[in-house]
Amino acid sequence: MDRIETLLVQVNRALVALALAAVFVIVFVNVVLRYGFGTSLAWAEETARFLMIFGTFAGAGLALRQGGLVAIEMLLDRLPLPLRRLVRWAGALAMGGFMALLVWYGAAFVEFGWNKETMATQISRGIPYMAIPVGAALFLAHLLFFARRYVEGAFERVEELEGEASDEERR
Repeated sequence: MDRIETLLVQVNRALVALALAAVFVIVFVNVVLRYGFGTSLAWAEETARFLMIFGTFAGAGLALRQGGLVAIEMLLDRLPLPLRRLVRWAGALAMGGFMALLVWYGAAFVEFGWNKETMATQISRGIPYMAIPVGAALFLAHLLFFARRYVEGAFERVEELEGEASDEERR
């Protein structure tokens, strides 16, 4: 199970990094073309926007693991430990329910947009809409693996994740 979780984190991190790197390259090339040569790529803005949206949805589960989601901890930290755990379990269940709804309705949204084309790239609108159910499913997977540690407040740090990867490579 630990290997599957580690693989999920590594693949998810790579997807987010690739999406954001592609956004950087596309925008940089388009700026150089626009201001250096007086022309630009018609598809660049739309593609960069879709990739940024995908990166955001795909990165939400990673943010959960690192304690990077918006939360007000001051009140929670003042509660007795059993009550704090109960509140966090309720929060985990609420997040899971919300993400399950996003998977369901996101898939319906993909189906709705599949026969329509985007303006600049002329691809099916269902393709960029897939960021919603795919990102929500990734979040659910992270939540399932991480729920117990989330309730304990044992968030991961990037250094720890990289350290775990190196330890596994040594084995």
